[in-house]
Amino acid sequence: MREYLLTLCITAAVTYLLTGPVRKFAIVAGAMPEIRARDVHREPTPRLGGIAMFFGLCAGLLTADHLTNLNQVFAESNEPRALLSGAALIWLIGVLDDKFEIDALIKLGGQMIAAGVMVMQGLTILWLPIPGVGNVALTQWQGTLLTVALVVITINAVNFVDGLDGLAAGMVAIAATAFFLYAYRVWVSYGIEAAAPATLFSAILMGMCLGFLPHNMHPARIFMGDSGSMLIGLVLAAGAISITGQVDPDALKLFAGSEKAAVHQTVPVYIPLLLPLTIIAIPAADLILAIVRRTWRGQSPFAADRGHLHHRLLEIGHSHSRSVLIMYFWSALIAFGALAYSVNSASMWIVLSIVFLSAIGLVLLLLPRFTPSAPRWAEGLMPPRYRRRGKEVAVEPAPEAVAPVVEEPRTPVAAGVSRVNGGNGVNGSTALGARARLLDRRKAGTSR
Repeated sequence: MREYLLTLCITAAVTYLLTGPVRKFAIVAGAMPEIRARDVHREPTPRLGGIAMFFGLCAGLLTADHLTNLNQVFAESNEPRALLSGAALIWLIGVLDDKFEIDALIKLGGQMIAAGVMVMQGLTILWLPIPGVGNVALTQWQGTLLTVALVVITINAVNFVDGLDGLAAGMVAIAATAFFLYAYRVWVSYGIEAAAPATLFSAILMGMCLGFLPHNMHPARIFMGDSGSMLIGLVLAAGAISITGQVDPDALKLFAGSEKAAVHQTVPVYIPLLLPLTIIAIPAADLILAIVRRTWRGQSPFAADRGHLHHRLLEIGHSHSRSVLIMYFWSALIAFGALAYSVNSASMWIVLSIVFLSAIGLVLLLLPRFTPSAPRWAEGLMPPRYRRRGKEVAVEPAPEAVAPVVEEPRTPVAAGVSRVNGGNGVNGSTALGARARLLDRRKAGTSR
């Protein structure tokens, strides 16, 4: 565990430290597109944040290669090299898109090529666990098509959800954390070394997202762009493919008692292949809804619009930060709910807890104008935006208390002038002064 934590921290540190220089480079390079109709930010913001994330990935893999235990992953498997090859290709396509806005079909072709490069180097699905049946071996063509489809779907799901500050990085970090805990349990508890690459990929992915997130929180100073969203989507898909396609349920049945029971224990792994990913079920649902919505309107599935889930949260009255937190909540509930179910699927408390938390999530969705307030003793621990909100409430009544004192002595005079002049409030006299005449006009307008 210590080596994984070290790899995670180095990846996060490299990503965090490089994001600032990358932001300056993006400004100089002109990677600051104009605000589009579907955007929610108000001023041009530099992209190319994926450059820092890619170098964080490289730093994480390099660190793991020089550690005593994690070095075995590179010695016994070619999957880290396959991941790096596919990530470099998809990252390069994303950088070109952030700068020159390449065609959507070209990006789709690049995604399929990147997935094919990983398949050629051994990162592919060899078998598929099916509940009630057991382990089903796949032919080479079946494994290749399923792997490419999973990579493309995951990349576009993450890319579609990248619409608010900090949304994609936070949701993928949550998914990577849940996936890391599951993969680490399969490797350490069951002693299955085939789960080691997926555990490493998840730890590095957490570091990439956590290192970039401080720069990307609202208001964001830099966007990850397609170079970042497609990159983290590919890394997440690589972890799912590695643990699903390489961990044989026959090895798990030694601990579960039978192959069917072993397949049942791998629920959080084969469900991501079928849904395609429960750990990013929210982005996947957003992707499916976007394709259906655009096709129904006669548009291209790749045509951008403002119909995503995060846009709908903004439309019903949620603030930017609250919309992001709501998406975080549902992603964590689904991801860690699946993780808890994999640990003890017979516990009724897990089901009841998920139902209770789902009810809380629905209440948060139905109360867009609900403004939480922190206790006074906790204001020092809260972000500045929440502390300022409390001060504004205390200062706001002050102008209302002063207003009657200013208006009260002049109201009779102004009313008399109004009656003399037929309610016009203008008598040519300079005795009242400019402020009294203005007050008289307002009184006259109110009486009319």
